[in-house]
Amino acid sequence: MTDKLIIFDTTLRDGEQSPGASMTKEEKLRIARQLEKLGVDVIEAGFAAASPGDFDAIRSIAEVIKDSTVCSLARANEKDVRAAGEAIKPAKRRRIHTFIATSPIHMQHKLRMTEDQVVERAVQAVKWALEYTDDVEFSAEDAVRSEMDFLIRVFDAVIKAGAKTLNVPDTVGYSIPALWGERFKDLIARVPNSDKVIWSTHCHNDLGMASANSLSAVMNGARQVECTINGLGERAGNASLEEIVMAIKTRRDVFSCDTGIDTAQIVPTSKLVSSITGYPIQPNKAIVGANAFAHESGIHQDGVLKHRETYEIMRAEDVGWGANKMVMGKHSGRAAFRARLQELGIVLDSEEAVNAAFARFKDLADKKHEIFDEDLQALVSDEEAAQVSEHYRLTAMGAHSETGKLPVARVVLSVGGKEAHADAQGGGPVDAIFKAIEQIAKSGTELLLYSVNNITSGTDAQGEVTVRLAKGGRVVNGQGADTDIVTASAKAYLNALNKLHTGTERAHPQV
Repeated sequence: MTDKLIIFDTTLRDGEQSPGASMTKEEKLRIARQLEKLGVDVIEAGFAAASPGDFDAIRSIAEVIKDSTVCSLARANEKDVRAAGEAIKPAKRRRIHTFIATSPIHMQHKLRMTEDQVVERAVQAVKWALEYTDDVEFSAEDAVRSEMDFLIRVFDAVIKAGAKTLNVPDTVGYSIPALWGERFKDLIARVPNSDKVIWSTHCHNDLGMASANSLSAVMNGARQVECTINGLGERAGNASLEEIVMAIKTRRDVFSCDTGIDTAQIVPTSKLVSSITGYPIQPNKAIVGANAFAHESGIHQDGVLKHRETYEIMRAEDVGWGANKMVMGKHSGRAAFRARLQELGIVLDSEEAVNAAFARFKDLADKKHEIFDEDLQALVSDEEAAQVSEHYRLTAMGAHSETGKLPVARVVLSVGGKEAHADAQGGGPVDAIFKAIEQIAKSGTELLLYSVNNITSGTDAQGEVTVRLAKGGRVVNGQGADTDIVTASAKAYLNALNKLHTGTERAHPQV
């Protein structure tokens, strides 16, 4: 008999706290549906008290997710807990995750509270949360630097108050596997009634050991792992869901537990999160990187051809590689288009949205012979980007590049309904386009990131461009996709400008 390891995904909360990774409600819903399809046990949908937008997104997710538990984070104060409770009310399965710092450095410098006050606040937060759900998780922030005797005291108190899950976070990515495993072993041995709760681990990747630390905790009694898709998260990120799940599956000789994850959905989920957040996946990333199952060495190639397991410990198809087949073409009809979107978990909220997406699909099919699932995902992302209130709208553009001469670009924009023209030179056609747009917009923004990724293979592949802009404490991503990279770049830049203008994306939740 093996134990169930609960997979707690915090891509929509901790992952979203990566600079520029904030998502719209519609994007969060798409990811939540895919996480449910993946088989995630708990979806931490956000931080309800952070903003009205976060509250609304959590509530919308709670209304549509049926198979996964929907969770909201809350600091240990009444306002946060009640906001979380109201946001998750529509969910079939709901959880409140409340936390307070327990390390001396946090209690002294951030909270300015005594140990007694922290214990009292933790207990009260659990009691408030129990008014909304009997599934309450308590987290001791910065447990890695907390004194063991005080951790035991806090955990004992919240168990008595009614907490069902106790989370031990390495908030700052400070631990190493041997010590992290030992901390779990000691806590489970010394906390009264430790067998009555689920022990959870939440690790950050500042020293590159988040996944290793999480697995060490599992080997020492943890039965919930908090993680994110692609390891997205604060600073260097969180423990990576795909690494945790495949380590458990591949090394059954070591781990006496199993997950309920449909591993064939790992790669599609990874690509969706990367597309929406604008965070590309490095080619040598474990499990989901483009090179994860590639073999360059002749010795390796010879071995794999003779017997796959000579150099591969997993099958590529088991995690979803090769599953995204060509599904559509220029002769495909509206019914087939709608059916494939449903199979991909994409829900468009109106007939007008379906019609607009189908029109874009037909335009793409005229440029590109084979339409893949990834193209459809990008097409819908592009459609959602177009739904942002368009203060700036691209009317026409052109760019020219010639050896030995500076590239030039011309753009025609509609700005608040009025037409404006600009010409500019730049180091390349994209630089020239951006400078021409800025001549009109005069936005005063700082360009933090310009990234281009091919959506599929082939010279006719769509390019997906992410532009990250910052202004006045706000950081937003703009996205655009097109078979013409320069056009995709202009779309992405204008999408970011429109988000800054309309406030579509919120500031970092802890600003």
